[in-house]
Amino acid sequence: MHIITSKELDLFRAECRDWLADNVPREPRPPEGPEMRQFDCAWQQRQHAGGWAGISWPKEYGGRGASVLEQLIWYEEYARAHAPPAGAMFVALSHAGPTLISAASDSQKSFHLPKILKGEAVWCQGFSEPSAGSDLAALRCRATLDGDDLLINGTKIWTSYGPHADYQELLVRTDATAARHKGISWVICDMKLPGIEIRPIKAMSGLTQFAQVFYDNVRIPRANLVGAMNDGWRVAMTTLGFERGTGMIGHQLELSTTVERLVRDFATARPGERPVDEAVAARLAQLRAQAAALRSLTVASISRALHTSVPGPEGNIVALYFGELIRNVYQAALDLRAGEGLERDTAENWPLHYLEAFKWAIGGGTSEIRRHTIGERLLGLPKAPSARPAA
Repeated sequence: MHIITSKELDLFRAECRDWLADNVPREPRPPEGPEMRQFDCAWQQRQHAGGWAGISWPKEYGGRGASVLEQLIWYEEYARAHAPPAGAMFVALSHAGPTLISAASDSQKSFHLPKILKGEAVWCQGFSEPSAGSDLAALRCRATLDGDDLLINGTKIWTSYGPHADYQELLVRTDATAARHKGISWVICDMKLPGIEIRPIKAMSGLTQFAQVFYDNVRIPRANLVGAMNDGWRVAMTTLGFERGTGMIGHQLELSTTVERLVRDFATARPGERPVDEAVAARLAQLRAQAAALRSLTVASISRALHTSVPGPEGNIVALYFGELIRNVYQAALDLRAGEGLERDTAENWPLHYLEAFKWAIGGGTSEIRRHTIGERLLGLPKAPSARPAA
């Protein structure tokens, strides 16, 4: 699938390519810790200074205001230049910020959006709970109104970049008597407030980017509500729409470049070498076809974005396919590199990428939940008897 092209888009692509060639950091990105946050914020600050921060954000909120086709070109060139991931800035840029643009008050926008674009504020997500993972409507972290404050008690888990965050998009139950999807509110939480305890969680990859967060009588001003009290489910669906939809474009296109790298390294016989093994060639051909299908799904999601300001449940299709494919790609990388592929003290660190790939089939909703959502909300199928309600 090829995107529409024009002289103006060709010039835009050249502008993207030239700026990235001159500005992509040459030093490796630290995988975790304060050094990671500093690196990610500095890269965001450089993009802001160059006029590339918030590529999809409207100009009125400080973004680039790029069209959807320009966004696709930017992410293609970004992947081609091997630019670093947004990392600690991902939540702020890809779903907290867009959610604020869509649902926040003018004062909330004017305070938070510039800090995000300038790389001055890291956000994390407070949705999942130990007893309510993908079943978001079962959350129990509660907020009671006390004067002009919300008093928060409970816990959240799998909070990406929680140990490094300044703010959190926090989903709390504000009416315990309401139905499951009612009585929920979306709140901006300052992660430095008294009563918050952050306990880092080490993932199987060895990284500690996740955390469990505990709230003990944490006071959050009622003014930090985004949207109306008890209207948080609607706002949360906006957040998840961005997380599963346009927020994933960069990761999807980066995966395609990884596949092409494997094809380049293993599918072409060099002078004096034996021909490429047929089984290897067939495996790489399948991965290349699957990556092309992912790109087509991505382009289709961008096409839909031309007609709506908030991504719909269709984003689950792309997120599901990506979560399954990324594990297959890095499994192939390990298999083809044999013993060499298991070495972690290298610039590529394939084992780390492989272990990290599993999170994409869990975060933002497991693959099973996404399948239920696709079946129920897109295909009109009845709910599975044993399935929890889809988010």
